[in-house]
Amino acid sequence: MQKNRNFITHHLKQLTSIPSPTGMTEQIMRYCDNLLRVKGVPTMMTNKGGLIATIQGRNPENERVITAHLDTLGAMVKEVKDDGKLALSLIGGFTWNSIEGEYCEIHTASDGTYTGTILMQQSSVHVYKESGEKKRDSINMVVRLDEMVHSKQDVQKLGIEVGDFVSFAPRYEESKTGFIKSRHLDDKASAAVLLHMIEEIVDANIEIPYTTHFYFSNNEEIGYGANSSIPETVREFIAVDMGAVGDGQTSTEYDVSICAKDSSGPYHLGLRHHFTSLAKQNDINYQIDIYPYYGSDASAVMKAGSDVKHALVGPGIDASHAYERTHTDSLIYTYQLLMAYIQSELIP
Repeated sequence: MQKNRNFITHHLKQLTSIPSPTGMTEQIMRYCDNLLRVKGVPTMMTNKGGLIATIQGRNPENERVITAHLDTLGAMVKEVKDDGKLALSLIGGFTWNSIEGEYCEIHTASDGTYTGTILMQQSSVHVYKESGEKKRDSINMVVRLDEMVHSKQDVQKLGIEVGDFVSFAPRYEESKTGFIKSRHLDDKASAAVLLHMIEEIVDANIEIPYTTHFYFSNNEEIGYGANSSIPETVREFIAVDMGAVGDGQTSTEYDVSICAKDSSGPYHLGLRHHFTSLAKQNDINYQIDIYPYYGSDASAVMKAGSDVKHALVGPGIDASHAYERTHTDSLIYTYQLLMAYIQSELIP
């Protein structure tokens, strides 16, 4: 299993290094497309910018989809302020305090990239008496550019304008104890698992019973991700996304999480039982959980009207939508469960 850990963490480090806030995912999709084409896996790009890689199975009449999303949280420039700082509009569901002090990059329409720091306008406690009490929001939080700018006009001369994307520094780290700390483990941890699955199926010449589409989606953080371009012959749709760790949750950083219900409602009971049975048969550590403030590509595809059975599994991730952490054990258990699933029969 050490080889599998190494491959998955290699993919994860590479994926987190590529900025991909929702709406700016072309670079990371090209990166994954090139990886898959080298392996001889046929791919296609959807009109909305998602990437689908297909591996043929023995049965051409019934198909599966396994999806993970490559888009991340991020922001856009909302305003260039008179003092040369930038106001932001958030992309995705996260809190302002979770990005305070974070390094960022501003990506201009002319392909220029500038660095900066996200902080409070009233950061200095030597100047602002109520610095710690000020609300962290779109009014008080700004980007301080690493450029000699003193006015709105100085910033505009750099080519920075309203609507430019802002990505957050991932700060990827692996500890000797197996922990991985980074932004955007949601959901690049799952995407790394899928990339390794594909290369393992190809390299080991593993025959699967049903044609399977690996769908790397690019709009999940804003709610609609992989909700289209689903072939009519698809019977089962599996979203691979994080298990949220916190008070009242069963998910941990060390197990694979199997979701019973989220904000969209219950997931397919038969598929959930199928995953738990596979985990037990293969000695895979798992947890069943419910996520009250959560939606996935699978819930999005159901709302879009697809006639499929849907499920959600994935690695447990602490501090979701902040500076996240997981353990390589969770990545391996997710990998093992999905490899067992892809070689199993459809449920009735």
